[in-house]
Amino acid sequence: MPALLFLALAFFVLLSGWQGSLPLGMVGALALMYVLAVLLNELGERIHPVREYLGGGTIIAIFGSAALFQYQLLPAQAGQVISDFMQQGGFLNFFIASLVTGSVFGMSRALLKNAAMRYLPVILGGVCTAFLAVGLVGLLLGDGFKSAVLLIGLPIMGGGMGAGAVPLVEILSAPLQLSSTELLSRMVPAVVIANTLAIVLGGLLHRLGRRYPSLTGNGRLMVSEENTPPAEHSAAPSMETLGIGLFISLSMFVLGSLLGLVIPMHPFALMILSVAVIKIAGVLPRAYEEAAAGWYQFVVTNLTGPLLVGIGIAYTDINALLDALSLSYLLLVTVTVVGSALGAALVGRLVGFYPIEAAITGSLCMANMGGTGDVAVLSAARRMQLMPFAQISSRLGGAFMLILATLIISLWA
Repeated sequence: MPALLFLALAFFVLLSGWQGSLPLGMVGALALMYVLAVLLNELGERIHPVREYLGGGTIIAIFGSAALFQYQLLPAQAGQVISDFMQQGGFLNFFIASLVTGSVFGMSRALLKNAAMRYLPVILGGVCTAFLAVGLVGLLLGDGFKSAVLLIGLPIMGGGMGAGAVPLVEILSAPLQLSSTELLSRMVPAVVIANTLAIVLGGLLHRLGRRYPSLTGNGRLMVSEENTPPAEHSAAPSMETLGIGLFISLSMFVLGSLLGLVIPMHPFALMILSVAVIKIAGVLPRAYEEAAAGWYQFVVTNLTGPLLVGIGIAYTDINALLDALSLSYLLLVTVTVVGSALGAALVGRLVGFYPIEAAITGSLCMANMGGTGDVAVLSAARRMQLMPFAQISSRLGGAFMLILATLIISLWA
């Protein structure tokens, strides 16, 4: 779109938001998110240090949009419209369902089977090195090995807030003889800071891959994927094909939610498993798999930026980050995230994955804040096609961490 035309349309949207007359629901929210996404992304990509070392437009879209509303540079009413759309309107679920369904159906069947069997050791490698690193540093700083692992390592690697830190409080409160408030005050800043570090590391790993191409598959997880014959793709998707892809993505999310009523797992995890089983079994005709893959490309191209703005406004608390900025606390969080990335990269190399892709999916997507963090990390790393593995880390990996927490506390309590 020509810059002058965009600026003219953006003026009306911003004026509506500033006057407090932004329409409720998807129309007003998505319009303002789109305008802010374009402006903030352009700013991030033009600031060289931010682009090269901090994730570029991704980090500016998240924290820039959060700052605009938390520091009242834009009216709270407009921010509330966006928050409601993100949290109650289900936009994040819509985005992730589109990415997971399309990227899995867009894979080769052989690759999906091979990668899935090797992925759990990568997660375990990242978790073990993260706990070892934070425990040793905690010991050196006087916090203790056990305290550092339980109060810093576990919540960071636990899959975010709702599925990670909050359930961990219920598990750890009685054995540690600490109130829920005390535990949350220690855990929440760790999770938020780790999420930010994971986004930054995603951008740095992208830069590392450009400098050392042998370490990355540029979005391909398995080294052997280079030798896998590419699936035949049809021409550019038509309007009808995009509609079919949209419906398939939504249906897979609904299927995961239905299964969640009878299987005690997160609906996202069940959606991933369902899509993977359908793909491996070859139940869906290739034309419909391509429709889902085409819809995925449309969503990534057009809606990633607005979603990042929504994440910043609805899910990012800058004040919580600033309140926890002590040197020792930052060091503990940093060694957890970096240690996890190194462990996942090493184990990934051993099982036939590219180290950078293994670190991004098996480590950073464990250390971030679940679905919102996955989008931000993969966007900063320019590897959105890894979303299925990122979601495995966030959902199944997060559930695994709760089980591990129960085991650890039974041994240490």
